[in-house]
Amino acid sequence: MPPSRRAVDGYLRAPFPWYGLDEAFTGPRWLMQVGTAADGSVQHGSTGHGEEPSIRPEVAGQDRGAFAVVVTVAAHPMRGSGDGTGVLDATGVSSAAWLAGSGLLAYTWPAQLDHALRGEWLDQQTETAFELADDLEGPAWTTLSLPVDGVPRPFHYRESEFGWVLAGTTGGVHLGAYGRGMSAYGLGFAVVPDIESYA
Repeated sequence: MPPSRRAVDGYLRAPFPWYGLDEAFTGPRWLMQVGTAADGSVQHGSTGHGEEPSIRPEVAGQDRGAFAVVVTVAAHPMRGSGDGTGVLDATGVSSAAWLAGSGLLAYTWPAQLDHALRGEWLDQQTETAFELADDLEGPAWTTLSLPVDGVPRPFHYRESEFGWVLAGTTGGVHLGAYGRGMSAYGLGFAVVPDIESYA
């Protein structure tokens, strides 16, 4: 089975709808990966738009292309794990903010860092992203209204030297997004009618 087919199959197993940029975006679309729980159930995943970001050192920096990634997170209250071995934390807008913040970091590490320092930098920045996601009412965030399926919804939004991150909810799922080189202010989100069109 080719990798692209395996990637699509993961998305098709999700019991919730996937979101991407709405039809106003006419550029390339591509699949990233899904996240699963211990029992194999799909919990979240991401769809990419624009130029696929690279982490190769020779293209690291601010000139690595414009992209926006939309993260869809299943909305769950605190619940027992599917295999009966424990309890899974509830998901919320903070979950989407954390996944978006850490996703952005994966593609924006400074090119001048050597391999050893990169791990230390990533640990520090990831911890910061977690703390920021846990404080969505804090001063690091502003509020931005963007359309979701044509209806304006409030999002928490922040910018950094690496790009931007936002997070909100549709009621059915939580949405996060991150990007660089594309303004978040002009984006709109919509249910993906056919996830295989991203493959």
